[in-house]
Amino acid sequence: MPNIRPIFPGVFTMGNLLFGFLAVLSAFDGEALHAAWFVLVAAFLDGLDGTVARISKASSKIGIELDSLADLMSFGLAPAMIFYSFKLFEFGKWGFVIGFIYVMCGAFRLARFNVQVKSEEKRHFVGLPIPMAGSTLAAYTIFTYQIWGEMRSNELVITMMVVFSALMVSTVEYEGKPRGFRTFADRVKWLAIFVCSILVIVEPRLTIFPICAGYIVFGIGREIYRLFKSGQVARIAQKEIRFRSRIKDEWKPPDLKFKE
Repeated sequence: MPNIRPIFPGVFTMGNLLFGFLAVLSAFDGEALHAAWFVLVAAFLDGLDGTVARISKASSKIGIELDSLADLMSFGLAPAMIFYSFKLFEFGKWGFVIGFIYVMCGAFRLARFNVQVKSEEKRHFVGLPIPMAGSTLAAYTIFTYQIWGEMRSNELVITMMVVFSALMVSTVEYEGKPRGFRTFADRVKWLAIFVCSILVIVEPRLTIFPICAGYIVFGIGREIYRLFKSGQVARIAQKEIRFRSRIKDEWKPPDLKFKE
């Protein structure tokens, strides 16, 4: 009997790809809001396919590769098309360059993930996950249309595209999904997911972007703290080495003379 278990996560992956394609078409048609919502639906399906694959024990190499191709469409190409069609085109060739760099960095992020990935889910991601980058850009589109009725703030648009591109290819660690309830960190993650879910249900147009932005800023802040802390440890270690070296140089064995 053929193994049909890989079909279940594959359905969600194909759904991710479908809504990513619809987002690209909507961006071409000038429907920024429709395109942004399609990206967020793709993100929801992308979050489910890994969970379904783990529950059904249907994770496979081809599934991982297929998921990455869908992610590149939904969270790489689609957000770049939305931002280029409505804002970046105003900057001419530089707008094209910024959009392409974002897609290129997203492709690199997915390729690196596929090289490093294992069958089980990781507690941390190395570099900003492209679904989060694309979802934040889409959520910003919805956020600005809800407040001003159009996409605004050219400076913030360019800053987000550039910063997200850099973060995707960086080694900044970001939190992964909780694995259970056994550890305090996992319980905190579940609590954060519950609170954020309530906020999204109450007012999705105004809360998704701040939540996504908070996740990204938290990763940056934690990395800065880690670098600062590691720098302090390194300085303390260097002082200890110098102190021990000075003591060793200054110390001389006592001249012991024994009477015969």
